[in-house]
Amino acid sequence: MDRSNMDFNINDGFCELQFKDDGVYLTVHPPVGNGKRLEINAVIDRLVRKKIRDFDRSKVEFAVRRADKAPVKIAEPQQEEKIDATVTVTVSPDKMKAYVTFTPPDNGRMLTLEEVLEELSKNGVKYGINRTNLETLIKYPVYNETICVAEGKPPVNGRSGKVEFHFDVNREVKPTILEDGRVDFRELNLIQNVEQGEILCTLIPPTPGTPGKTVAGTDVPALDGKPVALPRGRNVSISEDGSKLIANISGQISYIDGKVSVFATHEVKADVDNSTGNISFIGNVAVRGNVLSGFTIEAGGNVEVMGVVEGAVIKAGGDIILRRGMQGMGKGILISGGDIIARYIENSNIEARNDIKAEAIMHSNVKCGNKLELSGRKGLLVGGTCKVGKEIVAKVIGSHLATVTDIEVGVDPTVRERFKAVKDEIIQIETDLRKAEQAITILKKMELAGTLTPEKKEMLAKSMRTKVYFSSRLVELKDEFTQLEAKLQQDAYGKIRCYNIIYPGTKVAIGSCMMYVKENLHYCTLYRDGADIRVGPIDK
Repeated sequence: MDRSNMDFNINDGFCELQFKDDGVYLTVHPPVGNGKRLEINAVIDRLVRKKIRDFDRSKVEFAVRRADKAPVKIAEPQQEEKIDATVTVTVSPDKMKAYVTFTPPDNGRMLTLEEVLEELSKNGVKYGINRTNLETLIKYPVYNETICVAEGKPPVNGRSGKVEFHFDVNREVKPTILEDGRVDFRELNLIQNVEQGEILCTLIPPTPGTPGKTVAGTDVPALDGKPVALPRGRNVSISEDGSKLIANISGQISYIDGKVSVFATHEVKADVDNSTGNISFIGNVAVRGNVLSGFTIEAGGNVEVMGVVEGAVIKAGGDIILRRGMQGMGKGILISGGDIIARYIENSNIEARNDIKAEAIMHSNVKCGNKLELSGRKGLLVGGTCKVGKEIVAKVIGSHLATVTDIEVGVDPTVRERFKAVKDEIIQIETDLRKAEQAITILKKMELAGTLTPEKKEMLAKSMRTKVYFSSRLVELKDEFTQLEAKLQQDAYGKIRCYNIIYPGTKVAIGSCMMYVKENLHYCTLYRDGADIRVGPIDK
């Protein structure tokens, strides 16, 4: 028997059959080393497959038991049945791959290439056949293993359209740090100006998909790329061919909430005081002097103040830049749809969707969607509360007087506030819905009793409309609640990096984990590890 035609370990036991003039002989070879002994069932299966008639089972068992390489006569003389190799074809469920499995011949012959191709055709395999691999497999056969011999062509989905911006969308604000450690908040190069008629962005169209083919030769459709819309904001227009966004006016370009706008700038040459009153402007606002206590600035774009902001309110759709700083006196409010940059902020309430950068923030309530960075000579964060989405970087946190400084990082405060608001609204709507259902039940009973007055009938109709509205609104709120809850759990990781010292009196929360600083911490990173807050090296 040819051992290369069998699928087994080289050290396993095996058997040979010899068809002689005086009978059929079985020779069983023992295993070598850690090889397996030949099982009686494997031998019987082979004898049946070879169609050996009237073999003596007891002699077969004897030969297998002894396994001493000695031929044992197990049947009377008969013609040997030669068994050729066979092939089984299987196709993957998605029809993208076809496999063959060869069973070994027993003193017979291997299949030809034409026979294998015919078997593939019978099983519907017509495309993607690798003839070179198949020829090699037939020449150097591998038995009882499933081998891929044909692959379809997967479809290639088209690329979706995209917008190519011709200005810096992700311009990072970095104050210049001088040699003596001071921070120059005057040269920030924040303004990106454009001229009327200038092309702001170009639309790149989507590409069509390329269909694929299964091994059966059927087409597999591909998805075409999806078109995108130009991010049209204010004071911009779309070109006649619909592929470009063009500035309608000269001014400062702004990319806020996924929209490209061009804003003119309203300039206040002195202080914002009684002579100017409150300012509300669709574009950018630049103040050359101070903003006095009690006044309000609201801008659709950026707000830039050269002097000091007192207990005033500034709201901007874009960035808020304070060249000097803010002494809020407990009344000052800054709300920014982008970044807040200031030299110092004291006794104020500030909120930024993106980053906040300053040299010192003292005794203020801070909400920051992304990163709070305190750099420069002081790099100080002391007192008040601070809620930051991703990361706090500072030199000094707290003070040697153990000033209570409450900082929370890892969850966007706007997401947490929205989560609470949605939760409260769900409770309120569920209460109102129950009241509406109770009213409907009572009025229905009156209708059945025939005692429903026109006024009550109108009340029933109104209650039904209220129920439909509340039910629909409740579904929307619960979906949003689930998404916000998942986001809070997913994003509850953040870092606090301190390049000098964190004083006792500082309370740190990262997600749902909390830690009170009880001793001075130097040059460290605070981060969340499971249910705990760890103190690691500064480069953590």
